[in-house]
Amino acid sequence: MNLMTYKGYQATVTFDEGADLHHGEVMHLRDVITFQSKREIDLPDAFAESVADYLRFCAERGEEPHSP
Repeated sequence: MNLMTYKGYQATVTFDEGADLHHGEVMHLRDVITFQSKREIDLPDAFAESVADYLRFCAERGEEPHSP
């Protein structure tokens, strides 16, 4: 398991050998934010995109995003 950080959000990343897929999940939130990538090199972009989607979703609903 590896840790990643982006804009104060931390995520754990694991590799699923059976699926040949890297899977990440943001920690310390009441909401669930996940991301995945076939290639390890693409994980930072997938993580950033998932956080951006979460922040955009909260803004559209007029809700304050949960901060880590």
